[in-house]
Amino acid sequence: MEHLIWNIDPVFLDLGFLKIRWYGVMFAMGFAGSFYTMQWMYQREGKNIEELDTLLWYMVVATIVGARLGHTLLYDPGYYLSHPLKILAVWEGGLASHGAAIGIILALFLYQRRYGDSFLWLLDRVSIATALASCSIRIGNFFNSEILGMPSDLPWAVIFARVDVLPRHPVQLYEAVCYLAIFGLSLAIFKKQSHKPGFSFGCFLLLMFSARFLLEFFKTEQAMYDTGFTLSTGQLLSIPFLLVGVALIAWSARKHNAALG
Repeated sequence: MEHLIWNIDPVFLDLGFLKIRWYGVMFAMGFAGSFYTMQWMYQREGKNIEELDTLLWYMVVATIVGARLGHTLLYDPGYYLSHPLKILAVWEGGLASHGAAIGIILALFLYQRRYGDSFLWLLDRVSIATALASCSIRIGNFFNSEILGMPSDLPWAVIFARVDVLPRHPVQLYEAVCYLAIFGLSLAIFKKQSHKPGFSFGCFLLLMFSARFLLEFFKTEQAMYDTGFTLSTGQLLSIPFLLVGVALIAWSARKHNAALG
């Protein structure tokens, strides 16, 4: 059985003094898509679009810092605590979505304290844009031949020639498709339930981290240590987000029903 051999150079453009990687391109495209999504929602609700410039910088910094700290402290703490300066070496790779999620939530909390927006109002809207950005970033992981899937003989398995000769689940693309679907579903939920603060964000957490939990079964282990559990580090980290999502959905629905009398 023949499989797709993926051997694309991860460098999109080599200027000599600067190398632009496909991952960076997809990362930037993800944030651009998120920005235009937020712009549409702000216009729809009569909000000041100029506020998005500041919000975008909060999100960019929070995503990079949170994702980097998440990778270094949650997936390989032994190495990075022994080599703390390596935590700053973002160009060497290593970003964790769970860390990014925590970073974004903290950044939104700081943003709303300074600019006065409702915390849940922001979370409901930013979560939709985040799903789109996550889709683009996972495509960037595919270009980088990283976050590898388990070996597979399925016809759509991919051989990542820069890694080895084993056909593997293209789990990066599985995630990208799931996140794109979650973006569409979250947008539909938001349109119908935007009057319920926290409901859209709760649905996002439930959908996003359910997908992440299930797809971890198709991935090679990312953590550099043994958790001692059957579940992977990624799955264990997803459980709290799942529980918060369920709690937010229940709280939002109950509060809305109480308001209706």
